[in-house]
Amino acid sequence: MKELKVNELSKTYGEKVLFDQISFIIHEHDRVGLIGVNGTGKTSLLTVLAGMQSGDGDKQHIFYPSDYRIGYLPQETTLDPEQNVLEAVFQGENKQVRVVKQYEQALLELENDSQSAKAQNKFATAQEAMNENDAWNTDTNAKIILQKLGISTLDKKVGNLSGGQQKRVGLAQVLIDEPDLLLLDEPTNHLDYDAIEWLEEYLNHYRGALLMVTHDRYFLDHVTNRIFELSFGKLYEYQGNYETYVAEKAERQRVEAEQEEKRKQLYKQELAWMRTGPKARGTKQQARIDRFENLKENLHQVHTDDQVELDFATKRLGKKVLEIKDGSYQMNQQTILDHFDLLIQSRERLGITGENGAGKSTLLNILAGHLPLDSGELIVGETVRIAYYTQQNEAMDEDKRVISYLQETAEEVTQSDGSTTSVTEMLEQFLFPRFMHGTKIGKLSGGERRRLYLLKLLIGQPNVLLLDEPTNDLDIDTLTILEDYLQTFPGAVITVSHDRYFLDKVTEKLLIFNGNGHIDTFMGKIEDYRKEKAATTATAKPKTAEPRKTEEKPQKKKKLTYAEQKEWQTIEDEIDGLERNIAELKEEMNQQSNNYTKLQELQQEVDQKEEELTNKMERWEYLSQYA
Repeated sequence: MKELKVNELSKTYGEKVLFDQISFIIHEHDRVGLIGVNGTGKTSLLTVLAGMQSGDGDKQHIFYPSDYRIGYLPQETTLDPEQNVLEAVFQGENKQVRVVKQYEQALLELENDSQSAKAQNKFATAQEAMNENDAWNTDTNAKIILQKLGISTLDKKVGNLSGGQQKRVGLAQVLIDEPDLLLLDEPTNHLDYDAIEWLEEYLNHYRGALLMVTHDRYFLDHVTNRIFELSFGKLYEYQGNYETYVAEKAERQRVEAEQEEKRKQLYKQELAWMRTGPKARGTKQQARIDRFENLKENLHQVHTDDQVELDFATKRLGKKVLEIKDGSYQMNQQTILDHFDLLIQSRERLGITGENGAGKSTLLNILAGHLPLDSGELIVGETVRIAYYTQQNEAMDEDKRVISYLQETAEEVTQSDGSTTSVTEMLEQFLFPRFMHGTKIGKLSGGERRRLYLLKLLIGQPNVLLLDEPTNDLDIDTLTILEDYLQTFPGAVITVSHDRYFLDKVTEKLLIFNGNGHIDTFMGKIEDYRKEKAATTATAKPKTAEPRKTEEKPQKKKKLTYAEQKEWQTIEDEIDGLERNIAELKEEMNQQSNNYTKLQELQQEVDQKEEELTNKMERWEYLSQYA
């Protein structure tokens, strides 16, 4: 069994200790979630394990077999923009992946020029290599991964893809390579719900090990069997998923607090003894004095994660907030809004979710006044004061100090009870210790910048919050406090998110963007919407020539008509035939060596046959009542 061992690894960044002599082992089938407040070193640990950084000192700290392969997906992909998608996804170290890459390239060339003798010879050679290296299963697996991640064009240049598309290409690359250890930094960013659910299932059956950083708590719960927590330079291990971690961490902190209290009491007793003076304790043991000094050194060694308490005054918000009347908007010839009406009230909790590229962020930009409607009207209440947390930070001067950045907005912050708090104190509440207040923004981690950006928005006392994918860059601790704050926020909250946990906890109503201006409205949780939609799709019945009232009131029907008797005689054979057809198609998908386009065609045919089978089964149930 292959393992990766880390022994007494340390890493410092300026004055900050990221990890202090941490040790752990990752076994072959481990599914490890890495948790910690932004800036504690989660990404740094991944890059050290990936060999992109080194620990402090010259000593070796990481050990694994010579044939051990590690695949790393960074939060921000660094793919070559000049490569096409095929070259990017098949660039792993796996020998079979390299063979598949040559085969797919030869196939593309043959499709582009089927009469070329050179292309035909190259394809024949590639086919022979596929047979020799038994790479057909790798090819099929790669195409399934690409399909599930929504990657359909292999000859498109990476540089022409959006950031979200590039992230999916990067994820496909590491999954296709099948390394012994997968290092994934926020793998669910830019994935839709279907892709996330597929990825959960894929990782649960992955043959190697996994270490990942993610804000998605449902994803952590469904995938992980161990949790690593980085806190104040130390690494704590927990067996189980995220739910288990929350309970066990609370117990650990309770025990540590009790031990710290006992040390304090003992310290008071020993301090009183020490103060008795040399005469009174002249014959007392030196060992006791040494124990006192050791106790003094270890006092206050227990660190707790300070809670990011969000408590800000807001400007009064009138009844009139935001309204779109008969709004229409198109972008790049794609319909985003089509005669759309929306009314935002003072205590609105609206979640916006759905397909990537369908216009969710565009709607926020329209509500913020950054984009004008093509037609229709946007009405903004006179008392509205918007804070817009975008996916990208506003331009930050990297040479500016942290405290100066906030002082541009306010020198002090008014709390909800009318009291005031200095910017310095607010920074400390937001987990920026005093030694960091003079730090230049350029030295902050990406997550720390996002937390600082959020703080600046909130101290401006907004009464309407527009949040665009807030969970993508904030740590779980900050998200938990933000969620609690949003539940008591006296104004309106409109958030775009794919995070199921965040939406379920924060929102009361959903707008689901399905593309081409089709938007569903749903009162309730995202999981309830998905279940309801799936049930509706499964029970949808095709139109028939029979009168509707016959189907609606089957109790009045006594027997089958002549046509229905004929249908009943053959329907079971038709069901058997569809089941065999589906099985054959799935077998062809597993065995076929055609290109990705063919695989898509087969999947579409499977979907069509399965829908026909569902309809036949429903029809059989109806007919069986009178047969």
